[in-house]
Amino acid sequence: MIENSPYKVVRGSAGQSLSFYLEDCIEGMKRNLRSKTVNVVVTSPPYNIGIKYGKHDDNLPKLKYLEWMQEFGREIFRVLKDDGSFFLNIGNTPKDQWIAWDVAQSLRDEFHLQNVIHWIKSIAIRKEDVGNYPNIVGDVAVGHFKPIVSKRFLNDCHEYIFHFTKSGETKLEKLSIGVPYQDKTNIGRWKNATSDNRDRGNTWFIPYETIQNKNERPHPATYPSKLPEMCIRLHGLGRKKKLMAVDPFLGIGATALASLKLGVSFAGFEIDKQYMDEAIARVLAMKKQQLYVHPT
Repeated sequence: MIENSPYKVVRGSAGQSLSFYLEDCIEGMKRNLRSKTVNVVVTSPPYNIGIKYGKHDDNLPKLKYLEWMQEFGREIFRVLKDDGSFFLNIGNTPKDQWIAWDVAQSLRDEFHLQNVIHWIKSIAIRKEDVGNYPNIVGDVAVGHFKPIVSKRFLNDCHEYIFHFTKSGETKLEKLSIGVPYQDKTNIGRWKNATSDNRDRGNTWFIPYETIQNKNERPHPATYPSKLPEMCIRLHGLGRKKKLMAVDPFLGIGATALASLKLGVSFAGFEIDKQYMDEAIARVLAMKKQQLYVHPT
C-alpha cells in the first residue's frame, strides 16, 4: 500500500495499521493502493434510492449510477489480489426489485459471481415447521426490519451479499463461520463431518443491534460489524499472513471495526467528514477495550 497522507492512521494491538482516507473512493484507491495488494473488500455502496446522505447525491439517473458502479468495480479489480474476495452488500426497494441484480450485472465483465449470500435481518419460524428439535420449544420471531405498509409488498427482511472473485476459484475457509450440527449423529457419519461444525451455507442471520434512538446510529444506511467480520473470516485468516482489507464506502466503520478485531490491516475511504470521524471514534473505542481476537 502507498501511504498518501491519510486522514488518520490507527495502529491495532496485533501490529496492523488501519488507514482512513477522507476522499472519493475511486480516486483515492488510484492514488493510495497498488495493484493486486488487497486480499478482501467488504463494502456496501449507496443504493441510489434517495437516501439522505450528508455528502452524496443518492438520486443519480440509473444509467449514470450503473456506469459509476462499473468504474468502481474496475478499480476494485485492479487492487484485488488474484485470489482475493470482493463482498458487496446491496438490497432492493419494494418498487424496484432489480437494483441489486442490476449492480451485480454491471460488474459481470470484470468478476465471477462465486457465491450469492442472503443476509437475513429478521425471520419468523413456526414450531410446527421445525420438526423434532428439543432446543426449539415454540414459535420463533427474531431480528429487526422496517415495516412496509402496503397491500402489494411484503416486509423486506433480507439483503444480498454478492461474493465476487477474479476467477471463481478462490478457496474459502467455510468452517471458520460454521455452525454446530442440530443432529449430532451426523458427526462421524460423513467423511468430512469430523467435528461438531458444519458449513453455514449462504443464509446468514445477522440482526441489527437494538438501539433506543436514531442518534445511536448516525448513518442512514449501515450494517452490523458482524457482517464484514464473517466475510473476512470466510475469505480466510489462518492461511494468509498480513491480510489487507478495504472498504471503499466506509460509512461509520463497520468493516474497520471487524478488521481491528481480527488483527487485519485496513484502508477505508469516505467523502463525509462526519461519518469518517464517527468511524474513527468507534475504532478508537474498540481499541481501548482491547477486543482483538487472534484467529485460530
